Amino acid sequence: MFERLVAYHILELLKRSLEEIVQRCENIQDADDFLSSNEGVILLDSICMKLSAVGEGVKNLDKITHRELLSNYPDIPWRNVMGVRDIIVHHYFDVDAGEIHRICKKDVPPLLETINKMLQDLL
Repeated sequence: MFERLVAYHILELLKRSLEEIVQRCENIQDADDFLSSNEGVILLDSICMKLSAVGEGVKNLDKITHRELLSNYPDIPWRNVMGVRDIIVHHYFDVDAGEIHRICKKDVPPLLETINKMLQDLL
């Protein structure tokens, strides 16, 4: 069995980061919004940092739960969540603004919903 309090704390951090990503992407309509101004590039950088943190947090969560927790939520492609972190960290200059936009708009909302469910389930 894993330490539920530690897992809960990591999930809270993930939730906060995902909520910040959603908020930061609120006015981004397409990848050009990231690339058309210095402010957009700064926003892209900050979102990439949050996505990297989320991937690292999911890796840590999987480790401390002895790979028991994530498998209970198969609707999320957990390996992909972790993989985004690796791409951002190891291939930062190759990061595609269009892919980051897609992740923010399509992948982050269901991930946030699942993290909220996981928090409820751990209570």
